[in-house]
Amino acid sequence: MRKNSLFLLGTVTGICLTLALSGPQGTHLVAVAKAKVEGDIYSQLNLFGDVFERVRADYVEKPDDSQLIEGAINGMITSLDPHSRYMNNDSWHEMQETTSGEFGGLGIEVTMEDGLVKVVTPMDGTPAAKAGILSGDFISQIDDDNVQGLTLEQAVSKMKGAVDTKTKLTILRKGNDNPIYVTLTREIIHVKPVSYRTNGSDIGYIRISSFSEQTGDELKKAIADIAKQIPSQNLAGYVLDLRNNPGGLLDQAVSVSSAFMARGEVVSTRGRRPEETQRFSAHGGDLTKGKPIVVLINGGSASASEIVAGALHDHKRATLIGTRSFGKGSVQTIIPLGGGHGALALTTARYFTPSGRSIQAQGILPDIEILQDVPDELKGRGEMKGEASMRGHLSAEGAEQTGSQSYVPPEEKDDKALAAAYNLLRGVTTNAGGPAAASSKATVPN
Repeated sequence: MRKNSLFLLGTVTGICLTLALSGPQGTHLVAVAKAKVEGDIYSQLNLFGDVFERVRADYVEKPDDSQLIEGAINGMITSLDPHSRYMNNDSWHEMQETTSGEFGGLGIEVTMEDGLVKVVTPMDGTPAAKAGILSGDFISQIDDDNVQGLTLEQAVSKMKGAVDTKTKLTILRKGNDNPIYVTLTREIIHVKPVSYRTNGSDIGYIRISSFSEQTGDELKKAIADIAKQIPSQNLAGYVLDLRNNPGGLLDQAVSVSSAFMARGEVVSTRGRRPEETQRFSAHGGDLTKGKPIVVLINGGSASASEIVAGALHDHKRATLIGTRSFGKGSVQTIIPLGGGHGALALTTARYFTPSGRSIQAQGILPDIEILQDVPDELKGRGEMKGEASMRGHLSAEGAEQTGSQSYVPPEEKDDKALAAAYNLLRGVTTNAGGPAAASSKATVPN
C-alpha cells in the first residue's frame, strides 16, 4: 500500500514538472524530483516510527498501541479540514445507524469547533429539542466528563446509550454568563426527515429536517398527499423549509431537487483532477407540475440543503427567502477500510451549483432577506457563524462570508420568513427579481 501511494504521488508530481520543463535535461530533472519527494516521505515516516517507539518505550505508563495508532490517524485526518474524520469500527456502525434513519440517543446534530461539541441543530420532537437545546450551543461536559480532548465520535458515543437512561449535559450559550445544565433521557430516535401540512386551502408546506435514506421517498409521499388535499386549480404553490437542516446524503439532495425539476443539472462535484468531475441531473420529472416554489433557508442550512436551494434557484424554479446559508460546499466520501478498521470520511471534492458557482465559505444568498425578531433572552446567539469561521476550512473562491441568523420562532404566527413566503405565493407581495410568481411558465435549462 505504501509503495502504491508513493507511486501515485510521484506520478502526479512528475506530470506537473513535465509541463514546466523542456529540453534534453527535462527527463533527468523529473526523475530527480520524484526521487526527492519519495526520499522526503520516507524520512517523515521514519520520524513517525521513531516517535512511536520512543512513546512505547519511555512513557510514564504503558500505552495501548492501538490507541496510539488511532490517535495518530485522527491527528492526521483532522489536520486536513473540519469535515474529514476517521471512524473506528464502532463509530462507523453508529454512522450507518444514523443515516438509516433510526438510532438511540438524544436527537442532536453536532460538529466540533474549538475543541468543544457545537450544536448544529436539535432534531424535531427529540429529547434535545424538548430540553430547549438550541443551534449554536456548545457542549462542554457530558456526565461531568470534559469534552475537551475528545474526538467528535467519542463525544457522540458518550451521548448515546441504552433507551430510558439519563445523561447530563453542560451547555455554554452565548449571552449567558453561567453554564446551563440539562438532564435528558435517551430515546430511540426515529428521524422523520419530512413533515408537511397545508396552509389554508391553497398552499402546501413541506419541511425537510435532514437528508437520510428515506428523505426522497418521504417527500414524494408528502407531495402526493398535498395534491389530494388541495385541487390543482386551487394550489398556489409550495413552501419548502430547509432552515437549520444540516445536510446528509448527496443522492438524497439530487432526489429532492428532482421532485421539483423536470430536467437539468442539480449539482456537479470536482476533485483534484479534471477527470474526477461528476455531474448529477434531475430525474423522475417535476412532481409538483410546475407549481411555484418558495424555499426557506437560514444560517443553519448546510451541505445537501444548499445543493437543493442552489439547484432550484439557478434553474429559476424557486424564490429563496430567509438569510444566507451556512456555506459548506465540500463533499465527503465514506471509504470503508475493511478488516474491522472502520472507515474514513474524507473530503474528496467541492460541489458547484448548476451555474458553476461554489458556495464554499460563502453560502447562498436569498432573493428576499428576512430577519426574524429574536427574543431578548436569545439575542447574541441567534446567529450561526458558518463554514468560513471553522478552523482549517477549505478556502472560498472569492470573498468569504461568515455567519447569518439561524433563529426560527417556535410559533408560526411569529415566523416572518414563513409569512413572507405565504404572501408571495398568494400574490399579496411580489418580488420583481424572483422567479416564484412566474415559475410555472419559466423555461428550465438543460
